[in-house]
Amino acid sequence: MSTLVTQAPKAALSRPRGPDATEPPEARGLRRDQVRMLVARPHALEHALFHHLSDILAPGDLVVFNTSATRAAAVDGIRAGGEKIVVHFSTPGDDGAWIVELRARDGSGPFGDACAGETIRLPARSTMQIVASHPDPSLGRGSRLWLSQLEVSGSVETWLTRHGRPITYGYLRGRWPLADYQTVFAREAASAEMPSAARPFTRRLVTEMVTRGINFAPIVLHCGVSSLEAGEPPQAERFRVPPATAWLVNATRKAGGRVVAVGTTVTRAIETVANSDGGVSSGQGWTNLVLGPERPARAVDALITGWHPPGASHLLLLEAVAGAELVQDAYDAAVTSGYLWHEFGDSCLLLPPRRSLRQGAPRALPATFPE
Repeated sequence: MSTLVTQAPKAALSRPRGPDATEPPEARGLRRDQVRMLVARPHALEHALFHHLSDILAPGDLVVFNTSATRAAAVDGIRAGGEKIVVHFSTPGDDGAWIVELRARDGSGPFGDACAGETIRLPARSTMQIVASHPDPSLGRGSRLWLSQLEVSGSVETWLTRHGRPITYGYLRGRWPLADYQTVFAREAASAEMPSAARPFTRRLVTEMVTRGINFAPIVLHCGVSSLEAGEPPQAERFRVPPATAWLVNATRKAGGRVVAVGTTVTRAIETVANSDGGVSSGQGWTNLVLGPERPARAVDALITGWHPPGASHLLLLEAVAGAELVQDAYDAAVTSGYLWHEFGDSCLLLPPRRSLRQGAPRALPATFPE
């Protein structure tokens, strides 16, 4: 099923990343759940395939997944001087304004010379007015993200469905349909980019895991654009943790099982509603939570993630769950062994030591279920 590997010597995570996945695994002749998966435990790293997850996790463990679906959030635009660009629609505000990113069509990066007051022409005789830089409105120029107001016919969501496409970056070869950017759990189309840690799951794998006694529970967190610059904190995102999911997390912890988050989005949502003892309540709204040394994970025991450039906020979240040493060992092994990066790439399962609360023999789940 899997292969033990010797831990590679430690090296800085700022070193060059591994090879990029330039196309979906299906285009390489693989099922989604046949991508490689590095299983990282303290002092033991294993090479496996993603569908081996049903053998690696244990009965009584809880897998928490994100039901947010990916919207067609990239739209072609033209600046006042005739320059052709791509607009990435990140997050709608409660007041109808949108946070957007302006990028070059060749995927080389965001523009540094955009400014407040600029008007962008969009398809179907629509326009977008740049209102202010985000999150710091005092920047008149040079921001990566902008607050904008749109003039479109009908709702923005319907307009994006007609004129948008999935957000892509320069490492991809060709364009792929929106269906390739949806996970098996996708239900609510409101993420600018795919919650990609869940992409390798298939209905067959989920069924196999459930029959083996591994439980599943949903949350919702709508992802904004993922192209954070160095030192940039994660943006506020909408989330929802249902009462039944909060109950299952608490029951799993009490029974001795592991709470396994599928991706950083799930980790952020669960930890937003976790108290200092790791108990979880239901909740919804906006989260600004930044996990790291001053705020380690309290409720999440393990993490399924893809391989992405180790930017500061992403790396700190992984370390908040698994610890810096285990994350470093995993990245070292991934680079050495040629794991593929980004949304169509390979996976990692971080399994740090269990907390003392969950050690010992499992107990029965509580009988009272939330109404």
